[in-house]
Amino acid sequence: MVSQTFKNLAPLKKERITAALLTEFSTYPLKDAQVARIVKDAQIARGAFYKYFTDLNEAYDYIYHLALVDIHADLKSSSPQEILKATRDFITASLKSPYYDLLKLHLTVNELPLAFADPNLSTTRWVLATLSHQTLKEALNDPKNKELYLTRLEQSITQLELSDN
Repeated sequence: MVSQTFKNLAPLKKERITAALLTEFSTYPLKDAQVARIVKDAQIARGAFYKYFTDLNEAYDYIYHLALVDIHADLKSSSPQEILKATRDFITASLKSPYYDLLKLHLTVNELPLAFADPNLSTTRWVLATLSHQTLKEALNDPKNKELYLTRLEQSITQLELSDN
């Protein structure tokens, strides 16, 4: 959680820091990100960075959350068709977003291996979540073939629905 000090910054300074975070985390995987580049780009002291964020992980979480809010990611839908629509909407919005490079790096490099913490998920729900997530990775990594990946997801959902009946 970012500090209250950061939340209370003047809007222009906060925008400058946010832009520097977006540049850093859209250009470098989290493991290669550097506070030095962020503070230089944001024109702030290194100590100020640590006054606003505990560490790079917290700064990354902040900017990634902004990206998800901006794109209105809601992949917690329950029905297969809602998951397909939410996945399609997320991909479409991501490709037009200033957060595209950040999201692509997140899904292809920064993210921990896919794990759904809820062991009580039904098999069908787990399969849908896994397929949707893989579709996001592939489509953001290869946007010119996004329709191919979405079609595969749709066909998989159709097969899954047929097997449940």
